[in-house]
Amino acid sequence: MTGVFPPSMSTVVALDVGGTTMKGLIARPDGQLVTAGRWPTPREDGPDAVVEAVLNAADDLVASAGDRVDAVGLVVPGFVDEQRGVATYSENIRWRDVPLRRLVAERTGLPVAFGHDVRSCGLAERALGAAREARDALVLPIGTGISGAMFVAGRQVRNPYAGEIGHLPVCGDEPCACGATGCLEAIASGAAIARRYGRATGRRVRGAAQVVSALRQGDEVAARVWAEAIAALADALTIYIGLLAPELIVLGGGVSLAGSTLLEPLREQVRRRLSWQPEPRLALAELGEHGAGAGAALLARGLLTRDLDRPA
Repeated sequence: MTGVFPPSMSTVVALDVGGTTMKGLIARPDGQLVTAGRWPTPREDGPDAVVEAVLNAADDLVASAGDRVDAVGLVVPGFVDEQRGVATYSENIRWRDVPLRRLVAERTGLPVAFGHDVRSCGLAERALGAAREARDALVLPIGTGISGAMFVAGRQVRNPYAGEIGHLPVCGDEPCACGATGCLEAIASGAAIARRYGRATGRRVRGAAQVVSALRQGDEVAARVWAEAIAALADALTIYIGLLAPELIVLGGGVSLAGSTLLEPLREQVRRRLSWQPEPRLALAELGEHGAGAGAALLARGLLTRDLDRPA
C-alpha cells in the first residue's frame, strides 16, 4: 500500500501487534506508506516470548527503513494505559502490565507513540479511509479478536473498556478466551472460525482465509461455520445499532479480506433483524488489514508534532 499519507518532514515506522501476526509499516516523507514485514506472534510460548518478539520486530523495522527514522508507532491489543505506555492486559497474549513503550524506546533509542490497535485502526479509517466525514460510526476490525472503535457525534470514545463488542453474549455456550461463554469473539473472530472448522473436520487450518477458500469451493462444513459467524455478527451489530444508531459500520481486520463473501450476507442478516431502526451503511475498511498500523504511524507523526510544539 502506498500514497496514503500526506507528505511530512519525518520518517516513522509502525508496528501493529496482533494476536496471531505482527505487521510493520514505514511512513516516508513523500507520503508513501510501505509494508515492511510480518512476524508471527508467539503467544503459545507465553507473554515473555511475545515481548521479545515485539522488540526484535521493532529492531527489524528500524533497520529496514534505511533512512533516518524519527519515531516508532506501536499499537497492541487488549487493555492499554496509553498515558503510561503500558499494555495492562490481553486475554489472547496473556501479558499483564508490560511497559512496552519504555522497552521499545530503550531498544531502538527512538521516541515511541503507544496506543490500542482497534482505536488506532478507527483513527486511520476516519482520517484516511472508509469512515471519512462520518459523525456516528463503528470501525470493527475482525481478527484474532473482535473489538470496535466507536465514534459518537464526531468524537472517538476513548474509554479503554468501551467497544468490546466481541464479548457480547450472542452465541450460546461456546467457550471464550475471556473465561465466559457465548461471546461473539468465540464464534466470529478469525481465530474462532479457523478453530471451529478444524474441530468439525479434523483438519489443521491456519486462519479464516482457508475456511473462506473452502466455502467458495462448496465445502458444506465451511459454509455452516461461516453462516454461524455471520449470524452472530448480525446479532451483535443489531444490538449496537439499537443503542447508538451509527450511520456507518466499517468492517476491517483479516476477516474483512473475504470481501463480498462477508459483506453481502452480513448486510442481509442485519437488515432482517431491524424493524424501526435506521439501517446503517456497511462498508469494508479501505486500509484493509493495515488500518491499525496506519493508525500507529499517525500516532508517531502526532508525537513528533507535539514535540515540535513544546517550548524549548
